[in-house]
Amino acid sequence: MARTSFSWFVARRYLTARRRQAFISLISLVSILGVAVGVMALIIALALMTGVQGELRDRIVGATAHVIVFPRDFTFDRVETERARVMVRGVAGAAPAIVGPALMRAGHGQAQFAMIKGIDPALEPSVTDLRTAMKTGSIEALTDHPENPRDRVLLGADIAKALGVQVGDVVDTFTPELTSTPAGLVPKRRPLEVVGTFQFGFYEVDTQYAMVTLRSAGELLGRDGPDMLQLRVNRLDDAVAIRQQLEQKLGADQVTDWTQLNRSLYSALWLEKLAITLTIGLIVVVAALNIVASLILLVMEKTRDIAILRTMGAPARVVRRIFVLQGLTIGLIGTLGGAAMGLIVCYLADHYRVIRMPSDVYQISYLPFHVEPLDVAIVVVSAIAVCLIATIYPSRQASRIDPAEALRNQ
Repeated sequence: MARTSFSWFVARRYLTARRRQAFISLISLVSILGVAVGVMALIIALALMTGVQGELRDRIVGATAHVIVFPRDFTFDRVETERARVMVRGVAGAAPAIVGPALMRAGHGQAQFAMIKGIDPALEPSVTDLRTAMKTGSIEALTDHPENPRDRVLLGADIAKALGVQVGDVVDTFTPELTSTPAGLVPKRRPLEVVGTFQFGFYEVDTQYAMVTLRSAGELLGRDGPDMLQLRVNRLDDAVAIRQQLEQKLGADQVTDWTQLNRSLYSALWLEKLAITLTIGLIVVVAALNIVASLILLVMEKTRDIAILRTMGAPARVVRRIFVLQGLTIGLIGTLGGAAMGLIVCYLADHYRVIRMPSDVYQISYLPFHVEPLDVAIVVVSAIAVCLIATIYPSRQASRIDPAEALRNQ
């Protein structure tokens, strides 16, 4: 303990500028700043990538199902039977759906591509966030009413804006299903009354999707039953395990989950996060090289002091510990300071939404910063470890100085 206290006392003195040591202390300051900037940049980059991944994930799983099952011979009268089959442990809700392409036009305006999605208005909110995504109108207005036989539709906010329609307007819908007329076969056409608009914040859904009842979708798209069963799980991380369980239980029925549907997107984001981490991590390595340089210069400057310490009986390990503690102190100050600055920048940038983005390109309106405690811990520990490694060579060189030879050359 006494030797450690002595080593720390000497290391602390060496970190303070004293006449001829001013240049060495300046290099130490630059090393601290280098470590701080590197750690701050790493934390900000990781928080940014984690925030983007989380934001996209929340929007995707809010607008779409967590797990999708495609039963064989799925007809409308088998909906309850199929729902009972997929309600395994961990599944919070199940709802049927029909999906198919269409063109929509309001009046004599320009036609817009749309994806018709047939839903059960009572069950759909149990598998997606449709209820909270409603901007105008309501889901209940979609339900068939005998007194008003006209089919109804909920439009994504962006496609409704492109069509120039609002609640109460009528849009003509054309589907690939052909119908026979005196003029020959023509695409099936049906007017739909707009009874609401929704906005999930997910670009693909908001700009393309139009939701109708299962009956309307079946007639428009020529389907004898739902295409799929959408499932929502209690814990998103369990989606893969539940998919595997359903594959074993249902046999030949095709089952997929949200990670498979969005694999390419998340693979690209993961690779980008890794590349950014490695690139910015080089800043910490450069800062560690500054630590090596400053310690080597200090050893050269303090050769006489080291020789005197050795002559007075200080063992080589005490001398080595002096320079290890000095380098470690530089690393600790830089790392903790950089971590604090990084966390502050992340909080301010996320709280005030500093970086705005075009949502039609990136599907999110601003860049979110989400700090993961594990990421911060890994960055801090790694930076300190790199700084510690940087002290090995200079401290070993200091401990190998021959006192007699050093004093003779002074």
